[in-house]
Amino acid sequence: MIRNLVHDPARLQTQSTPATELDGQVVTDLLDTLKAHSVNGIGMAANMIGVNKRIIVINLGMIPIAMLNPQIVKISGEFKTEEGCLSLKGTRPTTRYKAITVRFMDQNFKPHEQVFAGLVAQAIQHEVDHCNGILI
Repeated sequence: MIRNLVHDPARLQTQSTPATELDGQVVTDLLDTLKAHSVNGIGMAANMIGVNKRIIVINLGMIPIAMLNPQIVKISGEFKTEEGCLSLKGTRPTTRYKAITVRFMDQNFKPHEQVFAGLVAQAIQHEVDHCNGILI
C-alpha cells in the first residue's frame, strides 16, 4: 500500500527501534511507496511513512531491496555533497563516503554483509541516518 510521507522534522528525528519478523507489511508498504516516488528518490526509511522501525529500502536500478536493521560497519572515501530528501524541502550540505560495508537482514531475516559504492552507498547512508534520527 502506498503511504503518505511524513514531513514533520520532530517525527523524523526519533530514533527507530529494531525491526522484527512481524514487520513484513511495513516492508511491502515501503517498497510500494518508494515505487510511487521513484522519479524523485531512490531510497526510503520506515520513519518517512510514519513507522518507527529500522527498515530501509533502496532502488538498485531494476531491483529494489529491503534492508532490516542495517548497520554501516566500514566506510572509505569521505566527500562533501548536497542532498535532498523526499520528506524535506530543498537540499542541504552533508558528508558522505564513497564506499561502505553494510550488515543487514533481508525481508526473510537472512543476514547479509555487502559492499556498496557511489550513489547507492550515498542513499544507504542517508536512509540509515533517518533510522538514527539524523536529518540532513
